[in-house]
Parts: sequence; C-alpha cells; structure tokens
Amino acid sequence: MNLFFEESGDFKVGAIMSQAGEAYQVEMASGKRTKVKIKDVLLQYDKPSPGELMDQAKAVSADIDLDFLWEVAGEEEFGFAELGAEYFGHAPLPAEAAGLILSLHSAPIYFYKKGRGRYKAAPEQSLRAAQAGIEKKKQQAIIQAQYVEELKAGKLPEAMQPIVLQLLFKPEKNGIEYKALEAACNELHTNPQRLMLDVGGLASPKDFHMAKFLFENFPRGAGFPDVAVPVPPANLPVADVQAFSIDDVTTTEIDDAFSVTHLADGNIRIGIHIAAPGLAIKPDDAVDKMARARMSTVYMPGDKITMLPDSVVEAFTLAEGKTCPALSLYATLNPADWSVLATDTRAEMVPIANNLRHNDLDDLVNEETLASGAGDYPHKEALSLIWQWAQVLEAARMVKREGFGLKPEQNNRVDFNFYVEDDVVTVSRRKRGAPLDKIVAELMIFANSTWGKLMHDCGVPGIYRSQGQGVGGWAAKMQVRMLTHAAPHQGLGVDQYAWSTSPLRRYTDLVNQWQILACADKGVTAPLVAKFKHKDSALFAIVSQFDAAYAAYGDHQSNMERYWCLRWLGQENARQVDAVVLKDEVLRLTDLPLIIRLPGMPSVARGTQVKLDILRWDEVELTIEARLLEIITAQADAQPAEVDEDEGAEETGAAVEPADPAAAPELAEVSAEGDDTVK
Repeated sequence: MNLFFEESGDFKVGAIMSQAGEAYQVEMASGKRTKVKIKDVLLQYDKPSPGELMDQAKAVSADIDLDFLWEVAGEEEFGFAELGAEYFGHAPLPAEAAGLILSLHSAPIYFYKKGRGRYKAAPEQSLRAAQAGIEKKKQQAIIQAQYVEELKAGKLPEAMQPIVLQLLFKPEKNGIEYKALEAACNELHTNPQRLMLDVGGLASPKDFHMAKFLFENFPRGAGFPDVAVPVPPANLPVADVQAFSIDDVTTTEIDDAFSVTHLADGNIRIGIHIAAPGLAIKPDDAVDKMARARMSTVYMPGDKITMLPDSVVEAFTLAEGKTCPALSLYATLNPADWSVLATDTRAEMVPIANNLRHNDLDDLVNEETLASGAGDYPHKEALSLIWQWAQVLEAARMVKREGFGLKPEQNNRVDFNFYVEDDVVTVSRRKRGAPLDKIVAELMIFANSTWGKLMHDCGVPGIYRSQGQGVGGWAAKMQVRMLTHAAPHQGLGVDQYAWSTSPLRRYTDLVNQWQILACADKGVTAPLVAKFKHKDSALFAIVSQFDAAYAAYGDHQSNMERYWCLRWLGQENARQVDAVVLKDEVLRLTDLPLIIRLPGMPSVARGTQVKLDILRWDEVELTIEARLLEIITAQADAQPAEVDEDEGAEETGAAVEPADPAAAPELAEVSAEGDDTVK
C-alpha cells in the first residue's frame, strides 16, 4: 500500500514498510525512510506507484478550473473527497483526489483551510477583493519592469521625477518605484545615488550632497517666510566712536567691530562692538522661532544658509557707513603694561566707519609692518594699539593654560580658505595666528570670557563652553561641553567662556545677548528680568538642540570641503601631489585640507613630507585612493610645523576650518588638547 500525506506544509508520497501504533514507516521514492503519523495521511491506495501518482496528480491539478471548483464547493465546510465526487461526478480516483488536494491547497484566496483535508469556500466579496489585489500586483509588476528598463536605458521614469530625494534618502521600500530602482541598480551593478546621477535625477555630485543635507535638516526648504523686521528701541545713545570691522571679503553677517579712544588721563579705551539683534528680537516672536529652528548659520564653500532672514541680517549687520544697534564692551587699559583697569557693558548705537577686509589688508598688515610702522592703511594707529593688547591677552591665556597643566597653544597650523565661483574652486592657504586673525580672536575671547563672568556675577544663567578634565585623566583628549553655568575652558586658558559675539549666526549667542542685556541694565537684580532663569528647561532644551544641529552642520561643512577638494584635483589635473604625514597612515595634502588614509604607509615621523600619486577619487562617496611615490624629507628633517595636534582625528572628513574664516573669529578656540573649532 502507498500513502499520500502532508509533512511540514508539503505533500509527499511513499510506500508503507510497516505500521506501529499510530504511525507508519514509509519509504519515499528517493529511498529515504520516514515516520508518518496516521493523522497526517490523506490517501491510502494501492495503485499507481508513488512516483506515478504525484505526476498524475500534478496534471489533474493543472486542469482544474478554480472558478468552477469554487462554485461547486458551496458555502459549507467540506472534505476533499466530498468535493471530488461533486466535481468529477464520481468518487475520485487516487490521482484525482491528490490533484484536487493540490489545487485546494494552492488556492488560499478561493478556499480557506479548516483542518486536515477540510476546506471552506471563501465568501464572494473576499474572493473578488483578493483577485483584484492579485491583478493590481500583476499590473504593478508590469509597470515596475517598465521602470527598470527605462532606468537601464538612462531615462528617469516620469513617476519617479517628483520623488527622487525620497527614493534616495527615505524610501518607501514596498513601493514599486523603489523596487524598480533597486532592481535596476542590481542589474547595472551600481548604487541608487550614482544611478540617479546617470539618469538625470540629480544634476551633479554637489547637488546630491546638498540635497541629502537639506532633506535631512531642512525638509521644508531653506527659504524664509515673509516676516516684519523687528525694530530696536529708539532711545539708544549714540557712541562717540568710529568703529571698524575686520572680515573676509565674502562676509555679510558682520557681528563684531572695534574702536579705540584716547582718554584725557593717558589711558586707552578699546571698544568691542557686537551686533545687537537681541535688542529687537524677543523670545518666542516670529523671528526668534525661525532662528531657534535653525540654531546656526550653515557654512560651506561658496554658499551658506543663514540663521536669520536676509532682511533681518541687513538691519543689524555692522555695515560700513551705518550707525547700528550694538552691545558694546569697553575695556579701559593702561598702555604702559596693557592691564585692564575697568570694563563697561552698554547697549548703544555705534557708527561703523569701515568694513576692513582680509583680502585688502593681509599683505599690508603683518608683524613686521606693525612693529616698524610701515605701510599705509585705514585705522593704522588703532590696529597697532589693539595688536599690542592682543599679544598681552594671548600671553596671559598661555600662563593660565600652563596653570591648568597644558602645553602652550600652537599657532603654526595652516588654515585654508575656499572660494567658489561658477563651480570653479580656489583654495588658498593662510597661516593661523596672523596679526589680523589674532586681533579678532583675542578680543572675541576676552569679550566672551568677560561677559560670561558678568552673567555669573549677576546670578543669571547663560550658555557656556567648558573644557576640562575628562574620563581617563589628562592623557585622554579633553572634550568641550556646553553648560548653563560658568566653568573653566582650560584649552583657551580662561575661567569661563560664553559664546556671545556672533548673535547674527549662532542662536546660543543670541540667547546669551538677552541675558547680558539684562545684566547691563539691572546689575544684581538681573535675575528678576532675565529671559531665562536658573534650571530653566527651555535653556536646557536650547543647549541640546544646538549641539545636535551644530554637529550636523559641521559634518556637512566638512563633507562639502572634502567635495571641493576632490573637485580641485580634477580641475587642476593634479595627479602627483605633496602631502605631510599626520600620524601612522594618515596624511594631509600640502595644498588642500584633504585627509587621506594610505594603507601600508612606511613608519615615518609626524610631519614628514611625501609625494603621492593620485590614482582615483569619487565625488559621490567622497573617497580617494593614492599611492606613495617618494619620501621627500628624511625623518630627522621632517617639519612638524605643518602638523596640528588635532589634524587627522577625523580621517574621512576634510579640514575643520570654516569656509568663511571671518565668520568664525574665535579660531584660536582650537587647542592641542581638544578641538573646539568654531565652524
């Protein structure tokens, strides 16, 4: 005797070898023997042989009309033998019964399984809905196949055109568009972003990187709705100064300016004037909500996404020839030793005489010309005096750093400026610590530290940057943290440091400006009127939100700098380039802030100069491959002056320098112990 039985959801046949209790010992056609429980047996028959039965059953199943079978089945539950008698007009033969079972089992939309060998016909409404679904899937499969062919032919299907970014960055993986894109990529051995570039879904790798950033961080677009420009108080006094700013030629958000006044007693008063949108923007008003949603201006070579609308920036930027609302910090100094005799903070209108630009002054203002008095340029005397004070400020910070147990700051790092015009990039080198840079950096650090102390002394919370001992002791790299109370920034060598000098482009600075204005106006009673109180949950939320946004913006800036570095290689047809060893297998090109990992690099000293052969690079993946051609300088002759302690820490990014260095005046905030670069 032979058996037709069910095992693990599949139907099998075999010859009975023996029976023991509730089970048979069965030999399959393959010769394999298995144990079959009686309850799993559907048919027991004599002829034909197991192999022949299965072949005949499959032929019977293929001939069965499921729609007719469904009509014959009726509405009540049935066994397969009962239905077989109705369908075939006689008690079904073994092959017919087995074929019927195969058909019933393979048509779940027609028949619901109710038990071993028992079924029930699906209600008509359910069957029609299921059939419609199957037909829809068939049509979708046809459309999907058409999409695949179009993509393979280099054409973007019309249905995909409005959802290109969604397909790349947040796809609906069950959608036929994504399935078609995935299938086409598999057949073409490529990835979605490269295929979208090939078919015109994206215009260029630059557009891909920008689109990804905007999709993730500006899903509603980077534009601003129309908004009324807030107006500062009309009764502000006008300062008796002629202030000037020092910025890059591309800077439009001019946050800071300086002035020098000779006092009757022989002392000097230096003014640090910071744009004061906080005088007009109020917490939770329309402009504040826009700024808080963005948290910072986003910088990248050749472009930026501002934190505030252009109309608001224009109203408060310290533009040449205008008298602008400002928060001023005046330091009265003894020119004999440049000691600070007093400081004063006030809100006022400040006349801006000039916007000085690095591009015009860098060749004229250097340590030699400042020492000798050579050259002719605007505000020459004022710059000379501020330069002398800046050097004293830096020396005092270095003493403070050493008191914290740190090495002196290294000012030998090279900065890189990016300029992009019509997709042509220019990358220029500037040595960090040039006089104009140091003037701006030191006075900003002084202001941020002084105002941080003012908030602390008045009992008003603010947003501080702190750097101190971390887990693992001083041997571990110190991390910069953002706090709402004063704490030392040991890398800078100051007792407290509150970002306050860039309120047009950083939301933390705008928040601190509100707090500082309260302190300047009310003194020790400022906690009663300050916008934010101690342990204010809103302040903690701002810190958290700013950290997240600032990190994302910094990553994008680094990615875009790396992209433009790769573009520069192609633009200049640079195939053999010089590089400097940062550590182990990590190198940086001499003419670009481009970091390369070179596996198998011989062990050489940090700062060793080498020549590389650039093999290939990928502007989409932002990767580059190179090989070592020559070690230019021996280890003993290596020049570590080109190497900064922090370079190479992020091996996949470009440099941490901002695309617009003038938009980040506190570049001196980078220390050998921790990277606190202002983007």
